[in-house]
Amino acid sequence: MTSEPSHTGEAPTKLSTSSDQSEVLLAVKGLSKSFPTVSDVALGVLHDVNLEVRRGEVVAIVGESGSGKSTLLHILGALDSPDSGEVLFDGESIFGKSDQAMSNFRNKRIGFVFQFHHLLPEFSALENVMMPALVGGASPSSVKGKAEALLERVGLKARAAHRPGELSGGEKQRVAIARALINDPDLVLADEPTGNLDETTADLLHQEMIRLSRELNQTFVLVTHNKSFAEMADRTLTLDHGSLVQTA
Repeated sequence: MTSEPSHTGEAPTKLSTSSDQSEVLLAVKGLSKSFPTVSDVALGVLHDVNLEVRRGEVVAIVGESGSGKSTLLHILGALDSPDSGEVLFDGESIFGKSDQAMSNFRNKRIGFVFQFHHLLPEFSALENVMMPALVGGASPSSVKGKAEALLERVGLKARAAHRPGELSGGEKQRVAIARALINDPDLVLADEPTGNLDETTADLLHQEMIRLSRELNQTFVLVTHNKSFAEMADRTLTLDHGSLVQTA
């Protein structure tokens, strides 16, 4: 088994997010979302949420369990739709697209990392990393080298042929991160990506994600309960009673 990536323990350098530093990639305006209940009274989860995320920025969203963090992330990734408001991606609304156009948008421009890795057990680590590109119509030969390079970048070159059942929890999540990057997405959405890992492994993976964001100028929006992980981000936002408040 390959060792986890080493890290120095130094605090990551935070990225300036001033208006002249980089362009706005994602803009959320007046977003609201509610869910029906058995009593037919709608349960409001998100209330007039406004957010801007710039290219290359790492934004952490924290908040109590049940505060709507995952719901917000799902809307940002077009896995769910709001009751009102809009989500602009490069200035274009992501809703109102056809089902096929929406599927293409999610596949090409968004990378997802979930709390549970959702790797396909019958495929190797390499094949799992390749999967989003294959689903998008790429040939295996055209993406194999890139997938191998991504696995090497996350310290898993020697584990490429292993199936998920032969990998540790941290290794599975590193495969999931590589998979999220295979299509060169504009934005990676990570929902509690280390929530099921022990503290040491989680810390190593936090360092790895921040390193990747800096090396690749990759934009991340992270939902996490981990305070130290949130502190590594360029900005930390708290979702409180359905509204976003910048806290760091």
